[in-house]
Amino acid sequence: MKFILLFIAGICSLTSNAQDYLITFTGSGTTSVVSQVRVENLAKGTSLTLNGDETLRLTTATIINQTNSNPEEALRIYPNPAEGYATLEFTTSSPGDAVVSLTDMTGKTIAELNVSLENSKHLFRLSGLKNGFYFVSVDGKYFHLSGRLISKGNFNGYTKIEKLNPATLSMSELVPIKASRGIQVTVDMAYTPGDRLKFTGISGIYSTVKTDIPATDKIIDFEFITCTDGDNNNYPVVKIGTQIWMAANLKTTSYNEGSAIQYTSDETEWKGLTTPGYCWYGNNEAANKDIYGALYNWFTVNAAVNGNKNACPVGWSVPDENDWTTLTTFLGGENTAGGRLKETGLSHWLSPNTGATDEYGFAALPGGLRGYLGAYNDTGTGGLWWSSIQYDATNAWNRQITNTMSDFSYYSYEKQYGFSVRCLQD
Repeated sequence: MKFILLFIAGICSLTSNAQDYLITFTGSGTTSVVSQVRVENLAKGTSLTLNGDETLRLTTATIINQTNSNPEEALRIYPNPAEGYATLEFTTSSPGDAVVSLTDMTGKTIAELNVSLENSKHLFRLSGLKNGFYFVSVDGKYFHLSGRLISKGNFNGYTKIEKLNPATLSMSELVPIKASRGIQVTVDMAYTPGDRLKFTGISGIYSTVKTDIPATDKIIDFEFITCTDGDNNNYPVVKIGTQIWMAANLKTTSYNEGSAIQYTSDETEWKGLTTPGYCWYGNNEAANKDIYGALYNWFTVNAAVNGNKNACPVGWSVPDENDWTTLTTFLGGENTAGGRLKETGLSHWLSPNTGATDEYGFAALPGGLRGYLGAYNDTGTGGLWWSSIQYDATNAWNRQITNTMSDFSYYSYEKQYGFSVRCLQD
C-alpha cells in the first residue's frame, strides 16, 4: 500500500510540474534508419530539427523529475531510449532499505527489487525490457527518486532489476556503461495540449510526413517509400486514408523513362501547344522550382496524348477523377477538404488562408497557373492540380484551392492551361 501511494505521489509530482510527452522515432519500409526528423508545430508556427535517434520532449512547464532537493541524489537512466536494457545510477546520503521498481504506463509493476543501501553511489541494471514507456522509481524512508524510460527493445522474456557493484566491475563492464551516457539526447519543444504537430522523417533520399496531436508518450514510425522522378528528384510522401500521395508538387523536366518534356517560356508558343509542355511560374526557375514545382499543360499528364509516358516516378501516377474524389470524401467533402489540405500560415499563402490546417501533411501550396494564352496568375492565392481525365475534346478536369475558402473544388479548363501536378502511388 505504501508503494502504491508513493507511486501515485510520484506520478502527480511529475504531472503537476512537467506536462511533458516523450516522442521517439523508428523507420520501416525501404529502410529502418531515421537520420533526421523535422518537427513543425502547426498551431504555433515553430519548428526544430533533431537527429532520428534523439527523443523529442514536448513540455508546457519546467521539467522536474525528482521529488528530493539534493542534486547528489538525482536518478540517471542510460541509455535512454534503451535497446532492451538500461542502467540506473544514483547516490544516496540516507542509508536504509529501499525499493527499486519499474512500472508501465498503466501503473502495472513490471519488476521490483528490495535492497539495503549505504551512503554511496549505486548502479542497477534493468534487462529484458519490451518496447514501450516506463516509470522508474527508487523509494527510501527519506527520499524518492523517479524518472521515465523509453525502451525500443523487443524482448519477450523476463524483465528484472539487478544491483551492480561498481567496485567489482571490470573495465570492460564499466566502459560501456560510462560511454553510453550522453549519446542519447532529449530535445525540448514548447507544446500546448491540442497542438497539431507535423513530423517529417528523413533517411537519405527518403522522406515521409506524418501529423499527430500527442496526448501521451508515443513512438512515431515513418514508412519510407521510394519516390524518385526522371530527373532524380526525390519527394516526401504522406498517407491520407488508404492513399499515399507525394507531399510536394512535381518538378521533373522529363518522363520517368528519360525522355524530355518540352520547356516553353514564350507566350505565343505556349498557347499553340497541343503536345506535352511545362514551364516555371513567371519563367523563374530559381525562385519557384523547389517551392511550387513546375506547371504542366494537360497533354503532359494524359497517357493517350503523350504516348503512355509517365511524368510521375515509377510506381506513381497522375490521379484521375476517382482518385481525387476518394481523397475529397475522406477529408469530409468539397466544403472542407481544401482547408484540411492547405499548408498553414502565410509563408506562401496570402491572407486570410481560410481554414488551413494541413491536417495530414499534404501541404497544398498556391503555385498559381499559366493561362491558355500564356500569362501567369494566382501565385499566393490559388493552387490547381490536374486530373488525368478530360472533360471533353477541349477541356480537362482539375482540382482547385484558394486562399479565401476551405473548398476543394473541381472545374474543367482548356488543356493548354499550366497547372501543378501531385502524383499518387499506384
